[in-house]
Amino acid sequence: MMDARKAQLQVWLPPQLAQTYASQGWGAVGQGQLSAASADASFRRYFRWSDGSRSLIVMDAPPEQEDSSPFVRVAGLLATAGVRTPEIYAADVDNGFLLLEDMGTSTYLQSIQRGLDTAEVERLYAAAISSLLRWQQISSPGVLPDYNEAVLSRELSLFPEWYVGRHLNRQFSVDEAQQWQAVCRLVLESNLAEAQVFVHRDYMPRNLMTAEGEPGVLDFQDALYGPLSYDVTSLFADAFFTLPLEQREAWLERYWQQAQQAGLPVPGDFQTFLDQSRLMGVQRHLKVLGIFARINYRDGKAHYLGDTPRFVGYLREACERDQRLAPLERLLDSLGMPL
Repeated sequence: MMDARKAQLQVWLPPQLAQTYASQGWGAVGQGQLSAASADASFRRYFRWSDGSRSLIVMDAPPEQEDSSPFVRVAGLLATAGVRTPEIYAADVDNGFLLLEDMGTSTYLQSIQRGLDTAEVERLYAAAISSLLRWQQISSPGVLPDYNEAVLSRELSLFPEWYVGRHLNRQFSVDEAQQWQAVCRLVLESNLAEAQVFVHRDYMPRNLMTAEGEPGVLDFQDALYGPLSYDVTSLFADAFFTLPLEQREAWLERYWQQAQQAGLPVPGDFQTFLDQSRLMGVQRHLKVLGIFARINYRDGKAHYLGDTPRFVGYLREACERDQRLAPLERLLDSLGMPL
């Protein structure tokens, strides 16, 4: 089957390369090759262009499904905060093509999965916290869309619609619907009571590039202005591998201490922050269960479903730590979702 988008990209790319090489003082453009770099859970995909001496990334974001302008805008905000992001060498937002700096081939997730010593894992996470704090410190209302009740509720609704309705092929009973409403009220009340900052929304090891110093940050185009605990919760309750609970809570405490020192509006005691993070995690885990089911049944990307037991595990842990989540525990039992 002809790849019309790739053909269009191959027409767009040569003049962008020539202009970029000239503006950067890189000399003449070599004979290069375009190869698949990665894809994500959206309609975006990425290619790596290389001429043997230099490598660049090309983003293909079909404009009928993906708006590239938030990527450009949020990249500027992150750069203002001193966070490392790919430099944008050329951007055609109308057609959904961007030419970007290549930040390497090793994400935090890949580095950790290959097996790092404790000191190097410590360095990676400490660097990720440092970048996150600077991002949050430049937060201001009205700059990014609000991560408000409507958005949080819409995300939660993905669980009954896609995971329960499509994956489990059933609907809530009357009792289950009541339990679900109790969970939503509890979670949303906590989420909306948090202080508000800039939120990356996928600040996790898969989107952090391993580098000397602080990480290269990717996949930031969906950033909003919302609950302070969201990004750090995502960082340590990862979608693709699991840190032991004790380690996660220890890292959360380190973040909380540094956030206090940085003047961010975290609660005055750690237990309150931990409770907020736990309920923020519940919102995210339920949302991701829905998303992973949706991209399987709607988009044909089945491999994400293999990670859904991890999120059930996170939810079960949360229920064990917070008696207010008893309705969620009963719901998971009723749906046949064991640890």
